[in-house]
Amino acid sequence: MKTRYQAADALETVQTYPSDLTDAEWELVAPLVAQGPHRRGKRPSVDRRDVLNAIFYRARTGCQWRYLPHEYPNWHTVATCFRTWRLDGRLQEVHDALRQRVRCMVGKAPTPTMAIIDTQSVKTTETGGPERGYDGGKHVKGRKRHLLVDTLGLVLLVLVHSAACSDRQGAKIVLTEAAHRVPTLKKVLADGTYRGTLVDWVKQQCSFVLEIRLRPDERPGFVPIPQRWKIERTLGWLNRYRGLGVKIMEYAPESSACMGFFVTFHSVSCSVASVGGAG
Repeated sequence: MKTRYQAADALETVQTYPSDLTDAEWELVAPLVAQGPHRRGKRPSVDRRDVLNAIFYRARTGCQWRYLPHEYPNWHTVATCFRTWRLDGRLQEVHDALRQRVRCMVGKAPTPTMAIIDTQSVKTTETGGPERGYDGGKHVKGRKRHLLVDTLGLVLLVLVHSAACSDRQGAKIVLTEAAHRVPTLKKVLADGTYRGTLVDWVKQQCSFVLEIRLRPDERPGFVPIPQRWKIERTLGWLNRYRGLGVKIMEYAPESSACMGFFVTFHSVSCSVASVGGAG
């Protein structure tokens, strides 16, 4: 009798859960998260691979920090490492390095000249936190995730703000940051939500142009728009992780944005390792 459940792929001996890094993936990211020179106090003894695996497990399952399985390091240690890496920008640096490697592997320049922007409104938990609001268009009370991705669907920037903030207001922050972080950008694609004065504002304030690509009116339902559909695929990737797709579990919006980088970092590392990028 056929069911919708299928047998899972066999785990490597080093994997406790499917979200854990394989040997090939760890070989790829190990130099990027290596412990720097230690000058004072006791040298940390926690295995960074175990810490990464614990964060990946939490992002995938959506559990609280205190509910991490005992196979991983102490939850407080894992949460502290995540906060430290968020504050010093290491996770984003690791993600950017992997993204550039993927682009080079497929024959593209390390930094893109075209990007796509879009948003996703997601509910938050009852614990609340700053930057919460109501999105009247999508009828969602929580936060809005602003994404800027390249033409491969790889994340360039993530901004998390109140769902009450309009797409145009959030886009100004994202695009201003993009002008400094990605100086090679020439064009950014967007949907009809970003029409109007924002297009003229981008011309005046940024070194690239904002191009609006609309869905044909005569074709109902979902219609893949050339290039712009790729950000929809990226949002689908994020929805696979319960810590991001179902509800935003993080109290601080900065942690939620960093978790978005962490999730795409996990996906990118898996892609690179699967095609032999670790070698």
